[in-house]
Amino acid sequence: MNNMNLIPLYPEIFLLLAICVILLVDMFLADDKRNLTYALSLLSLAVCGALTLFNSDGGTAYISNNMFVSDPMSNLLKLFSYIAIGVTLIYGRQYVADRGMTSGMLGGEFYVLALFSLLGQMIMISGNNLLVIYLGLELMSLSLYALVALRRDHTLSTEAAMKYFILGALASGFLLYGISMLYGATGTLDLSAIAKAAASPTANKTILVFGIVFVVSGLAFKLGTVPFHMWVPDVYQGSPTAVTLLLGGAPKLAAFAICFRILVEGLFPRAVDWQQMLMVLAVLSMAIGNITAIAQTNLKRMLAYSTISQMGFMLLGLLSGVSNGNISLAADAYSASMFYSITYVLTTLGSFGVIMLLARSGFEAENLSDLKGLNKRSPWFAFVMLLLMFSLAGIPPLMGFYAKLSVLQAVLASGQIWLAVLAVLFSLIGAFYYLRVVKLMYFDEPADQGVIVASADMRIVLSVNGLAVLALGLMPGSLMSACSAAIVKTLAS
Repeated sequence: MNNMNLIPLYPEIFLLLAICVILLVDMFLADDKRNLTYALSLLSLAVCGALTLFNSDGGTAYISNNMFVSDPMSNLLKLFSYIAIGVTLIYGRQYVADRGMTSGMLGGEFYVLALFSLLGQMIMISGNNLLVIYLGLELMSLSLYALVALRRDHTLSTEAAMKYFILGALASGFLLYGISMLYGATGTLDLSAIAKAAASPTANKTILVFGIVFVVSGLAFKLGTVPFHMWVPDVYQGSPTAVTLLLGGAPKLAAFAICFRILVEGLFPRAVDWQQMLMVLAVLSMAIGNITAIAQTNLKRMLAYSTISQMGFMLLGLLSGVSNGNISLAADAYSASMFYSITYVLTTLGSFGVIMLLARSGFEAENLSDLKGLNKRSPWFAFVMLLLMFSLAGIPPLMGFYAKLSVLQAVLASGQIWLAVLAVLFSLIGAFYYLRVVKLMYFDEPADQGVIVASADMRIVLSVNGLAVLALGLMPGSLMSACSAAIVKTLAS
């Protein structure tokens, strides 16, 4: 039904107003008072979370002429997006301060741009119209372009920003061209209307297929999957680590959401076309991501190639929901993919959190050698990193194991046994470079004798982050049930 009230839009409206207020307040703050900007940003995220929970009644509401949808899937993904951005701000507060990214002429732009990127993600997650989704994507992307280039005096950051902007503009062009072709074939930008038009026997199949090719190419860039992965390692390495986490964390939830909205809700009648494309993207991403990561000595580049392989694994769930036309199996596959996205974000937050924990003013803990002997310097945070690496490798009883298992079950249920075998083989290859990190922390002598200094809030949140990965691995049922229920209700709406 079409809900004409604006209650489902309250989180987005509030966040936009909060960003404007924070920007105005920050103009009058001295450098030593910048913690107020940080506190206001976290408070804004908490209020957005409360508003989203208030609106989470389990139903689906369409507003703004069906261009915006509030449903269980969007609410759950938004809640985890708030958590991801909030945790990133906590991890990055000392890091950005030490590098002058929140002082002088820059002020509180780091926090404001991070919130703007979140607003774009929220629009992407709830977009029910191709143009709305594109506007949300551009809002997020433009904010991230600026964040990557925030250190204007840093050569690597400037180079990374140029690469990201140029390739991002190319991907946006692909996506927009694909959208225009879909509009030409269906005469509408509304996802539900596109689904009806695509299922019609009179639809122009040729234009639809060309539109799907360009749309999937644009989505693949945002996910960082092969062969649209060129920007990922360079941008991850060149960006300040706090910005790298803003790139590699919450946006992956929004990317999953728009893949689901466009491909499943809008183009499911043409699933036979995009399923084959996702299959190629997934296999290539798992192969190149895992094999290339082995050769990396830079920790951020290694995690970048890890991201490529993890996104390939996530795509397996999306493409497995197509086979046999069984709604129950489809819901299981999509919920497994959604659970995998959330798992990836939580483990990525902790991994980059440890990197920022080890970094200090004038020193970037970016190389694998910087983790040598971490167990002797800080046994607890070495254990946290061990949990995170084991989870990314898919070792039980961590959260990542259950995420991989649920995706593999979906692939097997779709009858694609060869695809499941390939996924397991590439996961075994990937385990090498994750376990190498553990070996360096526990069996090598420390290369750096510097004292690990971090604020109490970062230490607490990083500890909770690591323990959450363990707890959700031992008891994954609640989150998996929430993902399953969200997908089932969204598909039924």
